[in-house]
Amino acid sequence: MALDRLEAMRAFCRIVEVGSFSAAAESLGVAKTTISGQVQALETLLGIKLLHRSTRKVSPTTEGAAYYQRARAVIDDVDELEASVAQSRNVVRGRVRIEMPSPVGIWFVVPALGDFTARFPEIHLDIGCSERVVDLVQEGVDCAIRGGVIADQDLVCRPIGQMRFCFCASPAYLASAGPLQSPADLHRHKHFGFKFPATDRRFVPVLTRGEQRFTLDQPPSMYFNNGSATAAAAVAGLGVAFLPAAAAKPHFTSGALVQVLSDWQMASMPLSVVFPYTRHLSARVRAFTDWVTTRMANDPLWSL
Repeated sequence: MALDRLEAMRAFCRIVEVGSFSAAAESLGVAKTTISGQVQALETLLGIKLLHRSTRKVSPTTEGAAYYQRARAVIDDVDELEASVAQSRNVVRGRVRIEMPSPVGIWFVVPALGDFTARFPEIHLDIGCSERVVDLVQEGVDCAIRGGVIADQDLVCRPIGQMRFCFCASPAYLASAGPLQSPADLHRHKHFGFKFPATDRRFVPVLTRGEQRFTLDQPPSMYFNNGSATAAAAVAGLGVAFLPAAAAKPHFTSGALVQVLSDWQMASMPLSVVFPYTRHLSARVRAFTDWVTTRMANDPLWSL
């Protein structure tokens, strides 16, 4: 009975975190009818309604939101207890849900995952790559890699590296548009802008060389909110792009892009691992954060 109740609590928490019965069932690897029955049984046992159900979304009631916080803590404690027993046999296991910016995931974390899985074969990663800022507690995320200054006082912040940028363009574009020898030349070139998806705020690049400083405040020819799309536009010869150095590197190697204004520097974006103060840092989460910190420290494209 206790195990059934624990599994019902786990199902309920997952529904709250992902917002639907179907997605929760898929992530837990069970049938939708199974978790539906578990939640109904839990509501009957508690004598309260835990979820608002509609055709579009499932959300917790006031009582359900309060129950979620306590239930999540109980599940985390049980998972940590099981992990500690396994760790006593030098085994770290369990699921770690992580969110990170797309460039970090695509060009740094994912290519190195073979090393992580070899070290921790019983840790199962659930990785989200996007430019949005997730609510770690509400969405059930264990930790996140974030860029920029971390202002959220409810998060523990651990600086791990920085994302370096460079300006680049395709040889075909430069052949048709003319040379680009100084930042001032950007005003007569097509260039791309970046808008943060969550806020629609434009990122304004600033270039420096010694005491010289140039702000690219001219309206761009195109806006993107995704680094891979920006790179694709540059490779297609549509204009000048500023890209993460790690994202541009393979295009430099293939000759699809060339770096421009290489004697000027663009400010790097600090990168940090964050996790909630309210969430105990489990052995499996610590394993990932230690691993990504060490990998980044040893990579000149990403190190502090």
